[in-house]
Amino acid sequence: MADTEFDVIIIGSGPGGYVTAIRSAQLGFKTAIVEREHLGGICLNWGCIPTKALLRSAEIYHYMQHAKDYGLVAEKIGFDAKAVVQRSRAVSGRLNMGVGGLLKKNKVQVIWGEARLGKAGEVIVADPSKAPMQPQHAPPRGTLGAGTYKGKHIIIATGARPRVLPGLEPDGKLVWTYFEAMVPPEMPKSLLVVGSGAIGIEFASFYHAMGVDVTVVEIVDQIMPVEDAEIAKIAQKQLEKRGLKIKTGAKVSALKKSANSVTATIEQGGNKSELTVDRVISAVGVVGNIENLGLEALGVKTEKGCIVIDGFGRTNVPGLYAIGDVAGPPMLAHKAEHEGVICVEKIKGLDAHPMDKNRIPGCTYCQPQVASVGLTEAKAKAAGREIKVGRFPFLANGKAIALGEDQGLVKTIFDARTGELLGAHMVGAEVTELIQGFVIAMGLETTEEELIHTVFPHPTLSEMMHESVLDAYGRVIHM
Repeated sequence: MADTEFDVIIIGSGPGGYVTAIRSAQLGFKTAIVEREHLGGICLNWGCIPTKALLRSAEIYHYMQHAKDYGLVAEKIGFDAKAVVQRSRAVSGRLNMGVGGLLKKNKVQVIWGEARLGKAGEVIVADPSKAPMQPQHAPPRGTLGAGTYKGKHIIIATGARPRVLPGLEPDGKLVWTYFEAMVPPEMPKSLLVVGSGAIGIEFASFYHAMGVDVTVVEIVDQIMPVEDAEIAKIAQKQLEKRGLKIKTGAKVSALKKSANSVTATIEQGGNKSELTVDRVISAVGVVGNIENLGLEALGVKTEKGCIVIDGFGRTNVPGLYAIGDVAGPPMLAHKAEHEGVICVEKIKGLDAHPMDKNRIPGCTYCQPQVASVGLTEAKAKAAGREIKVGRFPFLANGKAIALGEDQGLVKTIFDARTGELLGAHMVGAEVTELIQGFVIAMGLETTEEELIHTVFPHPTLSEMMHESVLDAYGRVIHM
C-alpha cells in the first residue's frame, strides 16, 4: 500500500479523532489522521483541559481567601492574571505534545493541512490557511502535507465551533468567545456571560472567583438547562450566594459598543434594562464544522448543522463515517472518544455495541460542581415511568463537613416497578469524580437491590451515593 493509501483516514485530531486513530492502528489498520491547526483539537487546546487549569487556579485562590475557615493564616492574597493564563497554556501545550507522541508510538501517520472529500474514498488535503496558534502546535516531525490520499474508510471528526447569534457577533476585543475568554490580557472589572450551559457557567465561575463582577443571562427559566431542575436550582442558589448575578427567562436583545465597554439591552418579563460591562462572553452553544468538506457533492445527509449517523457512526454514504461534535449532541469529548472506538471496531467487524446516549455523563466544573447521567426527574415522568426518587444532602455527610463543603445534593431516580436506575444527578464538591460510579451501574443494568448491598468506604463523599439509593426505598440511615 502506497504512502498515500490507507485503510482508515480520520479528518480532525480532537479527542474523538486521535483516540479513533489510535484504536484503528491497534486493530491493524494502516491509519492516517488529518489536522490543520493543533493536535488534540479544541478540547485539549482551547476547551476542556485549559479551562480546568484556569478553574483550578480560581479554586485555590478561593480557598486561600478562606484560609481562616480551616484554622490557617494566609496574608496579602493576590494573583497574577498573566501567570494564571500562562499556566493554563503550559498544561495545554504539554498534552498537545503528548498526543503527538501517542500517534507516533502507534504508527499513525499525521497529514498536516485542510481536508475535503473528493470522489468516493478520496481525501484532498490543502496547505493550512493559517499558521499554528502556538509554537508547540507546529506539525510534528515526519508529517505528510498537501496532496490527494485514498482511504477505504474515511471518518469525519472535525468538531464544532462557537455558535454566533445575530447582534452578539464576537469581535475578539469586547465580545468574546471561549477562545478570547481563555487568554485575557488582563482581568476585566465587569463581565456579562450570555448563556448558562457548561461553557458559560464555568467561565462565569472562574471570573467571579478572580474578583470580576459577573452577570449571567439565560433565555430559559433554568440555568444549565439540560440538568435536573432541582439540581440546577441548588447550583444557582450557591452561585448567587457567592455573588454571581443570574437572570433567567431573559435575553440580550442588543449590544452597544464603546471604546472599552459594552452596554447590553436585557429583556426579562416584558421589561427592558441596560447593563454596561467591560466585556461580554457569548456562550450560546456550538455548531458542527460541516462546511467546506465536500459533503454536498457526495450527498451526505445533514440535519441542524450536523452530520446524520447511525449508532455506529455510519453516514448514508458507504465508507464514510462521522463522530463527535460534528455528528450531533451531546457535544462532549468523552462521547466523541467512545463513538470513535465503536465506529472503528464496527469497521473491523467486532461485536461493537451502538452508542447509548442516555448513558453519557455530563459534567460542569463550576463551584459547586454539577454532574449527571440518564433521565432527569421531569423526563422520566414525561416518558410515563413510575419512579422512586432518592435524595441525600452534603450537610449530612461526615467527609463533606470535614472538607468544609457541606452544601450539595445527590439525587437518584429509579423505575418503581423494576428497580432500574434511570438517572443520577449531583451538585457539590467533586461530584464530577463521583458520577462515574452511577454510569458504571447503569451500564451493568444494576438494580437498587445491588446498589443497596454494595459496601461504600467511610469516610467518603461516595457514601452519599449509597444513602441516596437507600432514601429512594425508605431505608436512609444518616438523615
